[in-house]
Amino acid sequence: MSAAEAADVFHRARGRTLDAFSSEKEREWKGPFYFIQGADTQFGLMKAWSTGNCDTGGDEWGQEIRLTEQAVEAINKLNPKPKFFVLCGDLIHAMPGTSWRKEQTRDLQQVLKAVDQDIPLVLVSGNHDLGNAPTAETVEEFCQTWGDDYFSFWVGGVLFLVLNSQLLYDASRCPALKQAQDHWLDQQLSIAEQRQCQHAIVFQHIPLFLQSIDEDDDYFNLTKTVRKELADKFTRAGIRAVFSGHYHRNAGGTYQNLDMVVSSAIGCQLGKDTHGLRVVVITAEKIVHRYYSLDELSKGGIEDDLKELLKE
Repeated sequence: MSAAEAADVFHRARGRTLDAFSSEKEREWKGPFYFIQGADTQFGLMKAWSTGNCDTGGDEWGQEIRLTEQAVEAINKLNPKPKFFVLCGDLIHAMPGTSWRKEQTRDLQQVLKAVDQDIPLVLVSGNHDLGNAPTAETVEEFCQTWGDDYFSFWVGGVLFLVLNSQLLYDASRCPALKQAQDHWLDQQLSIAEQRQCQHAIVFQHIPLFLQSIDEDDDYFNLTKTVRKELADKFTRAGIRAVFSGHYHRNAGGTYQNLDMVVSSAIGCQLGKDTHGLRVVVITAEKIVHRYYSLDELSKGGIEDDLKELLKE
C-alpha cells in the first residue's frame, strides 16, 4: 500500500474530527441507524499467548489475519450497510520499539483496506498501540500511522467521542497530552450536556469498569478514582454508553444511566467467548447492541428484530 493510499484509508481522523462525515450535515437526527464495533485484532497475541511469552513473543499472526479478513468480509456483506466500523484499540500486539511492529502494522493495513469504502473506519488507540505508559513519541507514531488519538464526530444527530484511554491509565511520561485531552473532553461534554444531540456515545480501549463502578482496580479497568470521576462527568453530560475492548471477553454493567459495554476480541480470546463483532442499533430512544460470533454474522447477518428497529 502506498503512503497516499494509507492516508486515504487510515487518516480519516484529523484535526480532532473524522473527515468521513460532515459535522454540519450530520447534526440532525435522521432516523435509526447502526454501526459495527470490534476490538483487539492484536496481530501476534495468539502465538504469544499460546507460548506463554506475551512480552517478546508474537512472531506469527496468520490466525489473526484470517479472523480479521473474515470480519471484514462479514461487514461488507451486511445489508443495509453500517454507518461505520469502529475498532476499539490494540490493533497490533507488538508494543512500540519491539520486534514485528512494522510487519504487523503493514499486514493489518493490508486487510483493513478491503473494508467497503462506503463504511468508514474509526480507529481507537489501545495500550499495545501506544505503550502502557505512552510518550509524546509513541502518540505521534500512532497519529502518523492511524490518525488522531482522540477526536469527535457526528452521525445522524448522534455525537461520538473517541478517547485515548492510555492518557487516563498512565500519563506520567506525557502529562501535557493528558491535560490537552482533558480540556478537549470538557468542551465536547458541554455540547452533550446542553442536549444538542440525540445521543452521545464514547469509544475507548480500556473500560471504565468490567462489571461494577465499585470493583477493585485491575489491569483491565481504570482506577477507581479515575473511573468514578469520568463516569460522573459522562452521566452529567448525558452520555448514554461507553464501548470498549481490552478485556478479550464480553463484560459490562451500568452506572446510573450509563451503559458500560465491553466487547470481546476479533483476535485472541482470553475467556469463553468467540471471535466476534458487536452490532449497535441507534433509535430515537434506545441504544440496542448484540454480540455476534464472526461465523454467525458471516452466515446469517443481522437478525430480523434488529432490522425492524431500523425501520422505526
